[in-house]
Amino acid sequence: MTVVGIVPARMAASRFPGKPLHPILGRPMLEHCVLRARLYPGWDGLFVATCDEEIRAFADAKGFPTIMTADTHTRALDRVAEAARSCGIGLADDDVVVCVQADEPLLGPDVIEAVVRPFACDADVDGTMLAVPIVDEALYRNPDIVKLVHDRNGDVLYTSRSPIPHAKAFTRDLGAKRVGGIFGFRWRMLQWFTNEPESPLEQKEACDSNRICDNGRRQRIAEIPYRPYFSVDSPEDVALVEAALRDDPLWGRY
Repeated sequence: MTVVGIVPARMAASRFPGKPLHPILGRPMLEHCVLRARLYPGWDGLFVATCDEEIRAFADAKGFPTIMTADTHTRALDRVAEAARSCGIGLADDDVVVCVQADEPLLGPDVIEAVVRPFACDADVDGTMLAVPIVDEALYRNPDIVKLVHDRNGDVLYTSRSPIPHAKAFTRDLGAKRVGGIFGFRWRMLQWFTNEPESPLEQKEACDSNRICDNGRRQRIAEIPYRPYFSVDSPEDVALVEAALRDDPLWGRY
């Protein structure tokens, strides 16, 4: 099974322009993401995908393989699919493409392993998503955080910006989880996804994973044990990430 990683990055983020190159403890966020992803030993290729010359220049200076994509993509997975087609690695239908979002500077090789492992264990798994436990009620209530619910097999039933599963009072025992920005797809599934129009629930919730649920297809969760793990959605998140990085066991290894 070939495993290819694509790190989609663009400067024109609506809530945080220039986010990929914003410094985190003195290094651009994109550098953290790529170097930490490189610690996973199972890649057959790991590439930055961008439409911005500024990002390409930075990636080239660091020696990160880079693929230029169209500047018309509004969703990361469309950029990932374009890059996967032109990465120079011939992908079979069963091979795996991993989208490693460039705003996940706390990722680690164990996270990538969690996203990739279900494909090797179950031939029927066509998609995976990182699931991060929620232990803070503020995250549970935050509409910027995409939550998920899943069935007993670990297949995603629904994703929402609302607090799900619903409960009158939040407790850690609720088992709430949020979507982390790392997704795996069989190559056939990613091609289907990017060719399929937006679904009704995807549009209503502004959660593109609902395109999968809405069409009766499955995406397996890749859950990691709780630890300080933050995505960078806004400038306010930088301080949280920097505090967590200082105590992170990978800090200093790259």
